[in-house]
Amino acid sequence: MDVSGGNHRHEAPWKRMSKEELDNQYSPSRWVVRLGAEEAMRTYSQIGDEVTKRARATRRSLLDVPYGAGEGEKLDIYLPEAVSEVMPFLVFFHGGYWQSGSKDTSAFMVNPLTAQGVAVVIVAYDIAPKGTLDQMVDQVTQSIVFVQKQYPGNQGIYLCGHSAGAHLAAMMLLADWTKHGVMPNLKGFFLLSGVYDLEPIMHTSENAPLLPTLEDAQRNSPLWHLETAPTQPSYPACRILVTVGQHDSPEFHRQSREFYQTLCHGGWKASFEELHDMDHFEILWNLTQEDYVLTQIILKTIFQESR
Repeated sequence: MDVSGGNHRHEAPWKRMSKEELDNQYSPSRWVVRLGAEEAMRTYSQIGDEVTKRARATRRSLLDVPYGAGEGEKLDIYLPEAVSEVMPFLVFFHGGYWQSGSKDTSAFMVNPLTAQGVAVVIVAYDIAPKGTLDQMVDQVTQSIVFVQKQYPGNQGIYLCGHSAGAHLAAMMLLADWTKHGVMPNLKGFFLLSGVYDLEPIMHTSENAPLLPTLEDAQRNSPLWHLETAPTQPSYPACRILVTVGQHDSPEFHRQSREFYQTLCHGGWKASFEELHDMDHFEILWNLTQEDYVLTQIILKTIFQESR
């Protein structure tokens, strides 16, 4: 696959697909294997609700902390029992096609990670139609600046996002931190079943509330920018894990592999993991389990890099 100069965009399989096929490819619930589409969404939402309630009941937390002036600019901080100035932080951005989802149902990984000494931050952002993609990217940037300023001695900030949240996390590879007056101590990215080229989304029914122009889509496509960026990464020590579920759609697989290859071509420390027998939603909700392979990869990465 050519990742050297963007020519793949003219050959991308999605360009030969009908709108119906694109809708199918970019509707993750249609690809689940153990549940029906509606039941999968209901189960995903129910698990998120239950684990968040449990985390709030059993873990030390600071809830609805404002990271900006906007009404939707809030985050939740879940702390390990042994709080210290040098804790590592995992900052999570929820999915939902930039149109749904909430920090209040997204604390999947809180219990396993805080049990091992990692503070977890779950970020809210203004979803469409209230928020635009540009605003969401700016809000995610602000939330990271906030964490760095509140905990300047942190042992590393690790960004994690699922689906649309993986896109927002990936956009932080392009962030200009100088205008924020702080360089966050970014050590790693965990990108779960993400979308990194937004142009195909413009041709699906998912696009309606977002209404990006082609320019909007290109400006907010990390894949496009990393292809043309200098090969010297902004954070040379950063580790980036790109993951996709075995049962994600072919287009989600293509996007993830292409983004991983582009990172490697650009000199980033990237790795790729296809999670066996996982669909788009299970890849995230299994983070409630400490023995889940992805939980273990996240913990191992954090504690290797934090030493």
